[in-house]
Amino acid sequence: VNSFRFLERAIQYEIRRLVELIEDGGKVVQETRLYDADRDETRAMRSKEDAMDYRYFPDPDLLPLVISPAWIDEIRAAMPELPTAMRGRLLATHALTQYDAAQVTASREIATYFEALVAAAGGHAKLCANWLTGEVAARLNREEKTISHSPVSAAMLGGLVARVADGTISGKIGKEVFDALWRGEARTADAVIAARGLTQVSDTAAISAIVDEVLAANQKSVEEFRAGKEKALQSLIGQVMKASKGRANPAQVNAVLREKLGG
Repeated sequence: VNSFRFLERAIQYEIRRLVELIEDGGKVVQETRLYDADRDETRAMRSKEDAMDYRYFPDPDLLPLVISPAWIDEIRAAMPELPTAMRGRLLATHALTQYDAAQVTASREIATYFEALVAAAGGHAKLCANWLTGEVAARLNREEKTISHSPVSAAMLGGLVARVADGTISGKIGKEVFDALWRGEARTADAVIAARGLTQVSDTAAISAIVDEVLAANQKSVEEFRAGKEKALQSLIGQVMKASKGRANPAQVNAVLREKLGG
């Protein structure tokens, strides 16, 4: 893949250089050029004064080849979207970072999986890219599998991403659901969530009750936070999440804790 990208960049640069040279009235000379990837440019290595230097010679058995514009258009229409064009489209339509766009177009199979994933998740392209380049990639590398052999299909992962995006489960619980899907325990994220009772707790009253219990049992951390030690809050958040078995909405836990500690 890296070799292909290197060659693709070299060809693209040289085409641009030749077009600009001709449009400016310059003359194309026969020479051997070297591509410098660091500078993204080509430079002359050695000149060729005549075609004989290349040892060209006509082949009497080859007939003249005439390529019609219609045939060129037909071939162009049948060609798949190239990596550079796809990266540009993903950057424009999904607001991905350059890094994410490069990662999700590392191969045609990964790109196909990613687009199917975004469709299944109902959007959330950045979150989809994070899951694909994070949990999925790590598991594939660990088990020496390609994306084509992933036990979790794009549709299955899309259902999981959608539940993280809508707040049904947290990102941490999402990893537990992903692990269950990978092991084949269920075919959908919703099935795993229902079977294990993993729906995220977002009820403020329920979270407030858990926070009260945690504050009562961790007076030292309460005193440290009120003395200005911000790390103490993280300890309390951890205790609340543990008490809720990871199901409490982290953002609400943070807000409720700060409200009670501030009071």
